[in-house]
Amino acid sequence: MFIKVRRDTLIILILAFVLILSGRAMTYVAFASSDSVEDGVPIAGVMIKGNDIVPTSSIKSNIQAAGFREGSYIKGNTLITSQRQLLLSDAIENAEQFAKQSTIPGTSIAPINVADVQVDTSTGNVVVNVVEDFSVIQVNVVNNTKSAEANVET
Repeated sequence: MFIKVRRDTLIILILAFVLILSGRAMTYVAFASSDSVEDGVPIAGVMIKGNDIVPTSSIKSNIQAAGFREGSYIKGNTLITSQRQLLLSDAIENAEQFAKQSTIPGTSIAPINVADVQVDTSTGNVVVNVVEDFSVIQVNVVNNTKSAEANVET
């Protein structure tokens, strides 16, 4: 039994087959030319959790300053950046300190009281959990009682 297929339908089917085949070939070539795992696990990204007021971009830039940025990779228990090599535990401690120094933009208020940095050494994902506590912030209160007393008529 022969199925009747129009010429334009046949051309569309052949083009679809060629596109699928070339897409698979490009995927294979891209995988074959990617960095090998022998170099270590590259830092895939930084995820911030628990922030309400401090923007994630501010926290993320501080975490990247600690070494967890694009181009860095983990080899064993060492974080290797473009500028230096340091132990992963030291890099995590630095990232926690840097995250605590994140401020609200336009102010010098740093409400992050606790930061916990977790690094998945098999995928390169960095997860930062922060706790913002506004009760520990020192606020300079100006005492206006003398000026209020000066305005009172006696």
